[in-house]
Amino acid sequence: MANKTLHITNGTSLTNYLKELDIEGEMLTWHEMLCEGNTFSKVDSQEFLNQRKAFLSTYYDIEIDENAFHKELDILNHTEKFDEIILWFEYDLFCHINLIAVISLLKEKHIDLPIYLVCSGRVDGESSLKGLSELSQHALIEHYENKILLSESDTELAQDVWRIYCGRDHNLLKPYIVKKSSFIYLSSCLKAHLKRFPNLKNGLSDLEENILRIVKDNDIKSRHHLLGYALNYQGYYGFGDIQINRIIENLRLFLNESEDSITLNRKGHEALHNTNNFALEINNNIPFGGVNRLDFFFSDEENKLIKNPIPCQLKNLNLY
Repeated sequence: MANKTLHITNGTSLTNYLKELDIEGEMLTWHEMLCEGNTFSKVDSQEFLNQRKAFLSTYYDIEIDENAFHKELDILNHTEKFDEIILWFEYDLFCHINLIAVISLLKEKHIDLPIYLVCSGRVDGESSLKGLSELSQHALIEHYENKILLSESDTELAQDVWRIYCGRDHNLLKPYIVKKSSFIYLSSCLKAHLKRFPNLKNGLSDLEENILRIVKDNDIKSRHHLLGYALNYQGYYGFGDIQINRIIENLRLFLNESEDSITLNRKGHEALHNTNNFALEINNNIPFGGVNRLDFFFSDEENKLIKNPIPCQLKNLNLY
């Protein structure tokens, strides 16, 4: 008798793709974007839901339907009918934060089933990393057939990383950058996460600086044009349109915008030359799990997060 499988996917697009391919089993679609906003370590809790509702409403004007949320996850209260769970998540930070939260949720519910991972990224013959929905039918089936059985140490690692992410000291993530596991892209994702905090020299995150360099090095015609570049050249972040658009909006103080052109202004060039720290002017204090963005700065020299100096003294601080 064939195994009864529960598939947990990273979004509606992939769920529909798997259904088109007649992949057997029931589907649970994970709709969250836990790489941004406050989180609570116990996922199956009202506190978690309250924090997510407040964040999504405040930052993105998105309202969570509590009934739909509970109905979607109710399948995890009836896992006795399944023989295995397969997680479908991608190589980027967006997916990996969701992935470790899902694993923590499964363990929180004491679900004792084999857990497999299908994770896309590097594909033979391709120069760029690929998302699951970008794979050809043949490549996706091949990924499915080569799914990885997660060990107990893998799931414990995921739980540890999730708890740290929900906590106040994200420097505790550093040892997991070099720890071996079945999550082959986790190291790159954790490095990318630490560099989301303002750089100690210019106050820009790695992604913000990359967007300014795109403007500097290319003939950008519009915000839509810039969005396309930023989405395609964001490395391991995996952010969507609404996230990148929000970042671009926060960077408007560095840009000269006309009807048919976007260029860097003086502040933009100063930021790329590290002549000033613009963290307070950007004023992006979005939460990442258990901390806020302006709680820490990333130091290239020490390769770690540094507690934010007293904000009112920041402009007069010698950061070099």
